[in-house]
Amino acid sequence: MDPRRRIPRTDLVLADPRLAATAERLGRSIVKDAVAQAQERVRQGEIGPEEVADVAVAALPPYATSMRPVINMTGVLLHTNLGRASLSPAAIAATAAVAGSADVEFDLATGARAGRGRGALEALVRAVPAAEDVHVVNNNAAALVLVATALAAGREIVISRGELVEIGDGFRIPELLVSTGARLREVGTTNRTSYADYAAAVGPETGFVLKVHPSNFRVEGFTGSVEVAALAGLGVPVVADIGSGLLGHEPLLPEEPDAAGMLGAGADLVTASGDKLLGGPQAGLLLGRRDLVERCRRHPLARALRVDKLTLAALEATLRGPATPLHEALHADPAILGKRAGMLAGKLAGAGIDARAVPAEATVGGGGAPGVTLPSAAVSLPERFTVPLRTGATPVVGRVEDGRLLLDLRTLPADRDDDVMRAILEADG
Repeated sequence: MDPRRRIPRTDLVLADPRLAATAERLGRSIVKDAVAQAQERVRQGEIGPEEVADVAVAALPPYATSMRPVINMTGVLLHTNLGRASLSPAAIAATAAVAGSADVEFDLATGARAGRGRGALEALVRAVPAAEDVHVVNNNAAALVLVATALAAGREIVISRGELVEIGDGFRIPELLVSTGARLREVGTTNRTSYADYAAAVGPETGFVLKVHPSNFRVEGFTGSVEVAALAGLGVPVVADIGSGLLGHEPLLPEEPDAAGMLGAGADLVTASGDKLLGGPQAGLLLGRRDLVERCRRHPLARALRVDKLTLAALEATLRGPATPLHEALHADPAILGKRAGMLAGKLAGAGIDARAVPAEATVGGGGAPGVTLPSAAVSLPERFTVPLRTGATPVVGRVEDGRLLLDLRTLPADRDDDVMRAILEADG
């Protein structure tokens, strides 16, 4: 008899205790899909009918999401395609704590409605005392859209031509701003803009002057720009889009603007990202003058851009908690990274793998600190490891240079070295 005629019924396979238990954890549809795929393999003659349950169990994903956790060894600290900043253990625990019902807008003492995410907002004000008030939306582009809509819809935004940047995936600052109903008043040239250019453009139709940090490129040579401190004397609000989310000065990134510094220099509003150099969840931060923040908060668009309880919890824990993984990676000791790379390469070489410890250069990424490199160390492997590591049970993503796969240790927490070792051995198997 054709074995395909003996394919077990789906309901009988789903009754297998292993599959039934997984259905409670992941959901019946995911388990049923795994069973259907195993049954199809019987039809194709790849496995026998008696193997359906075992094959389905082996194919079950660990989580009820198609996204998979990845070990980032690219040397890019804030890799946009890998989700930018990794949350700290404190932030992860905070999101789990409020995953059910939580007092996101509720005062437990009085039983009345309370300010949404007040703990996160208080933590942000404490982190940047120069800000009179703060507000949080779902990303930095949303923060800029909200500011433009609340302060300049039907009016002009004065901006240097050298700061009409593209922020990634085809999204461009000028198109983003014009979509709010504001008009752009471009001043200066691509490489040079003077105070006189701004002064000549400011008038009754000016909503605000926008200063955009070119976070993902550098212009060198015959250049000129105007600092926020000078723009503050124009008599109109000055909005500084710093992008990277650095709240205070970072000695390792001396040219990267920070929120406290911009406000101290005279900016009326600062917009920034939460999932970049702050090391928190994706969010857009507005910090600055109380009246301007309140205008943004009370605008109808603010409701559409608000963040959920998980983001608020993660943001508060990031601000109040211990050092983030991003901070640890940024401040990692190159000498220690070299020792780790040497130990890992030595163990792999002992297992017969062509592994070498080599010096490397890491970058911040995520549209932050363009041109800045950080001394690092990597394990160099034959390029043939690239795909097996990327598609293994524990995906490991590195970068290929000169025909070798480099696994950069600066973006790998020290407690994951053994995980990488196992992944490489499995990839070699």
